[in-house]
Amino acid sequence: MKNTKLRIVWIIPNVFCYLMLVGLSIWVAANSEGLQEINRLSIYVIFMILLFFVSIFGSYRIWGWIKEGKM
Repeated sequence: MKNTKLRIVWIIPNVFCYLMLVGLSIWVAANSEGLQEINRLSIYVIFMILLFFVSIFGSYRIWGWIKEGKM
């Protein structure tokens, strides 16, 4: 374990991205009928998909840095 503080600085925002994704998913599921009435459901679904890919890419990048020994 090279630098614990550096790992924490990168991992905490990634965890918050996952929490934001879960919270947004629950909110969209609860309000899907209203969002569909005002034609905004597709925008929120696209935002959820993008947030999912950002979270996955961040996790992969952190894992790669740890494996390479940079963190």
